[in-house]
Amino acid sequence: MAKKKVLIENKAQALKIQRILKKTYPEVKTQLRHANPFQLLVATILSAQCTDKQVNSVTTELFKRLKTPQDFAGASNETIEELIRPTGYFRNKAKNIKNCSKSLLEKYDGQVPRTLNELVKLPGVGRKTANVVLGSVFKIPGIVVDTHVARISKRLGLTKSDNPVKIEYDLMEIIPRENWNLFSLQLIYFGRAICKARKPLCPTCPLYDLCDFPDKISKPG
Repeated sequence: MAKKKVLIENKAQALKIQRILKKTYPEVKTQLRHANPFQLLVATILSAQCTDKQVNSVTTELFKRLKTPQDFAGASNETIEELIRPTGYFRNKAKNIKNCSKSLLEKYDGQVPRTLNELVKLPGVGRKTANVVLGSVFKIPGIVVDTHVARISKRLGLTKSDNPVKIEYDLMEIIPRENWNLFSLQLIYFGRAICKARKPLCPTCPLYDLCDFPDKISKPG
């Protein structure tokens, strides 16, 4: 009974948050530049521990040199590493992208699959990456839990967990399925602009009155 009460309260809280975020960020989309599902898959793998801005600066040249799964599968690790070096962790990312490309060619005729279960079996692809691709390209509902979504969801009391998978499922319970993609992106925009990790701009926050974050900065006066 207590769990059901908490769920109802969280749904009510989430509804208020969604209404405000919709007014604040009426139009949102992934900031990773891409021309097709494969490019977004590669860009999202590169975005781990890296800003979208930095990824975009790298993929501008990367996708001129290597365009298809065939190109990446046939390139040497060293070639890919040099092209993606500024994104950090470039050796591991290069290996994952190359192996992911090979898997796409071997199992899916070079096409990006459209299900979460298939995507997460690809090298270098976790639930976050899979949900980014599914939501942004195929318009399939999914909750993307990146660092912004994880941080803000906890600050707003929508989850108590630090585990990305648990956070994803907590949000799936209280956010209508048709809003999953939109809500994730709105939280990401909100996290970049206002609810920052180290210095949140609490006094100007549109969600100020809905936030019980213990380190929330008080408004002047």
